[in-house]
Amino acid sequence: MRFTNSPLVVYRKISPNKTSPRNHKIDTITIHCMAGNLSIETCGNVFASSSRKASSNYGIGTDGRIALYVEEKDRSWASSNAKNDHRAVTIEVANDGGAPDWHVSDRAIASLIELVTDICKRNSIKKLVWSTNKTDRINHLHGCNMTVHRDFAAKACPGNYLYNLHSYIAEQVNERLSVKTTPTNAAITPESNPYKEPTTNIRKGTKGEGAKWVQWYLWRFGLLEKSEIDGVIGSKSDMAIREAQRRLGLVVDGIVGKATRETWKKLY
Repeated sequence: MRFTNSPLVVYRKISPNKTSPRNHKIDTITIHCMAGNLSIETCGNVFASSSRKASSNYGIGTDGRIALYVEEKDRSWASSNAKNDHRAVTIEVANDGGAPDWHVSDRAIASLIELVTDICKRNSIKKLVWSTNKTDRINHLHGCNMTVHRDFAAKACPGNYLYNLHSYIAEQVNERLSVKTTPTNAAITPESNPYKEPTTNIRKGTKGEGAKWVQWYLWRFGLLEKSEIDGVIGSKSDMAIREAQRRLGLVVDGIVGKATRETWKKLY
């Protein structure tokens, strides 16, 4: 196996925390969050300590700059799972906001998309596939090749904000790879929305059948787990509504009114 590193890197500090060489070809992307607004230099210094026993292949700062900490030929110690890390390129992303969502800057997201695109091109990953189903992710079912740290350990990583952007990241990368994609969940579960469409606005605090109708769409968009269709629009559902509105160019107000509903129905 021949490995190269990304030319997008502007800072390099190789960590001793690695297994060299990796024992699997690169076919997976695992995005982590730093759980802090660390610069790429500070994150590199953290990983430079052998007592830390942690690392990642790349790091991205809030300013969008990209660092290399473990070369792609080597396995980083990132996901609490050796099997995953031997096949994945792992990327730590700085957070410009704290718990519980761990927000990431737009500049960091833009750099993340470019970096993942570059990784896919150099490692012959033809298509990036995300699933909100954990079983799909850890077993690479239905072509899924994106995993998260919380799949393998009791961690919040990569935080709700990044987790909810995985479908969007896959779409953006695949667009750059010139791949025509369809939502993973649509391929797995082609049924229509089983819940009754509401006739009134749905927003944070709403409960009932109308809330489930909204959450079903959020699941189809890859912004909620199917198990989270519980009929209560809480903080996570509210954030997912706003993200769905942002992606579709709608007014981002967290309110699912007629305009939002009509747009969503055209998609599924």
